[in-house]
Amino acid sequence: MRNKKQKENQKQEIQKTKNLPEDLFKRTTIKELIAPSGIDASNADRLEIISNLKRYARSFFVSTLPRMCTFPELFRDMYLFGDVNTSVYINPIPESRSQNELNRVINELETERIVAQDKGNINRESNLAQKRIEAEHLRDEIAAGYNKLFEASIITTLFTYNLEDMERLTKLLATEMSKSLVGIKSAWAMQEDAFKSNLPLMDNKISKEHTFDRRSMATTFPFTTSEIGHSTGVPLGFNKQTGTPILFDNFHPSLTNYNMVIFAKSGAGKSVTMKTLISRSSVLMGIESLALDAEGEYSIVAESLGGINVVLSPNSKTIINLFDLETETVKDEITGRERVVVNVENKVEDVTQALLTMARGSTRSTDVNELTKQIIAESVAEEYAAIGINSNPNSLYRESRNFDGQNRLYRQKKEMPTIGSWYRRIQRKAEENVNSDYNFHYSYLLKVMKQYIREYDGQMAYFDGQSTFELLEGAPFINLDISQLEERFARPLAQQILLSWIWEKYVKKNSEDRKKATQKRVIVDEAWMLLPYPEAVDFLNTMARRARKRNVSLAIISQRFQDFYEKPEAQVVLTSSDTKLFLAQDKSEIQYLKEVFKLSEGEANFLITCFKGEGLFKVGSESAILQITPTQKEFEFVETNLNKLVAMNKKRQGV
Repeated sequence: MRNKKQKENQKQEIQKTKNLPEDLFKRTTIKELIAPSGIDASNADRLEIISNLKRYARSFFVSTLPRMCTFPELFRDMYLFGDVNTSVYINPIPESRSQNELNRVINELETERIVAQDKGNINRESNLAQKRIEAEHLRDEIAAGYNKLFEASIITTLFTYNLEDMERLTKLLATEMSKSLVGIKSAWAMQEDAFKSNLPLMDNKISKEHTFDRRSMATTFPFTTSEIGHSTGVPLGFNKQTGTPILFDNFHPSLTNYNMVIFAKSGAGKSVTMKTLISRSSVLMGIESLALDAEGEYSIVAESLGGINVVLSPNSKTIINLFDLETETVKDEITGRERVVVNVENKVEDVTQALLTMARGSTRSTDVNELTKQIIAESVAEEYAAIGINSNPNSLYRESRNFDGQNRLYRQKKEMPTIGSWYRRIQRKAEENVNSDYNFHYSYLLKVMKQYIREYDGQMAYFDGQSTFELLEGAPFINLDISQLEERFARPLAQQILLSWIWEKYVKKNSEDRKKATQKRVIVDEAWMLLPYPEAVDFLNTMARRARKRNVSLAIISQRFQDFYEKPEAQVVLTSSDTKLFLAQDKSEIQYLKEVFKLSEGEANFLITCFKGEGLFKVGSESAILQITPTQKEFEFVETNLNKLVAMNKKRQGV
């Protein structure tokens, strides 16, 4: 019965096909399908391609080559130069012709050498003699079948959307190629023929040829256009273009810095990628990681790796004291020896910046100005001075006598100042103030800062008091969960304060000597929340610049790249990150990514259409199409989709 029904459906399909016009597929050629609306070739130095968007094209040919080149670097800069197409036409030269031409060249070189010898030009004579020896050696290799000569023509076409970019990129391309002693020239008055020669039609219409032997010909092939990775590291995923695994070492010596940024739209796989990197680098390389978890997604990773999970919320008893101060080990630039110091000045500045953000509040009040900052900074400095803390590491401790019968002295860490003690100092200074210019600022601080003081039952008093826990050295993963805080202001404020605290408690403890330092990573999830607050952005930039010195990688994760683009002062984080990963992007964001990171049209289109877990991975000047696929076991703690998590729990429970 089923077979009969299938045959009936097939007959109907055949009948439909027969009813179609016979010339339907003859009306349109492939050329008509792919051709643009028109091409204007009236300009001798470029073409205008008229389509939905006008584009400009300029074709070049290789005019000069170096005497020697290194595999595979000859045309590497050309192949990787943004939106360009390059064609290489290769024609083998018959052995008989090769022998005749080389014999002619050898005779000419010998004649010129004799002339140079008669004139007493020793340098030219030596140079010509060397060239003759090389030509004879090449002739003998070809005669023995070990080598061969080829004629090759190299044509490249550059595409832009405006003439300003065309002129700028033309100069840049010529400069980049000149670094490897390759000269390029615009195909003046031959733009149309050069453009056609660069189409996939195998028709070279311009004859600008160079002679290569077999070894030099190999240097023209783009074998390394899409490979990326290190000889050490963790398997992050697969190169979709080659199928090879990509090993990534966040702390590889070839990197100028260890920071990384990840940008993607919601649901593209940012958290899954970072969780995969955290878990694999912890197990395989012993890298310690700490996450500022804005969405509460990393708790299960901490549990799986045997790490620490700290929840900061209005109802928790966890307290983070932003006044906490630690010693740091620095290397003397002259002697190279390490010494322990206390940098009070930097800490005063960090605390002042955090208190300024608190004072401005979610409305980012303009009433806070330099006078307000001066009052805050002076009071913070006085808080440390009041308990005798200075640049001497011993000033962080007090000596206590132990009356256990042995009457011994021992050192005890001093209790640090708190927001509460700072607030009480502000109250005293306000009462003693006689300068009318400061009256408003004291009054403003006393009003707005009361919400952070535990003594007044402030709703954001979780930063007032001595810290209730320490960051344990050697923990594979520490998660600071701030997802339960109010999103509009409390969460960004917590990010800033915790970054300062992390720097003090986690980063500064790392030695400046790489041999002694532990490899650490600090993850700032949903970093776009910090951008509306100038002091927070300033501290993030400072941390990005200083992290490498402490052998620390700062990882910035965000879904709103436009916010970074519109705030130039936040772009320091981008320029201080040697590793960049772009997963699937929203169409509204792609134009900003193209401009800042110089993405080609192909790369931009890929980021709009790629699937979850796929992305463009850039490490230094190298890039590749990355496919991230966690193992089945990893999916148990990296998955973030709630529906899939429920299904996985049911499967484990046998429901």
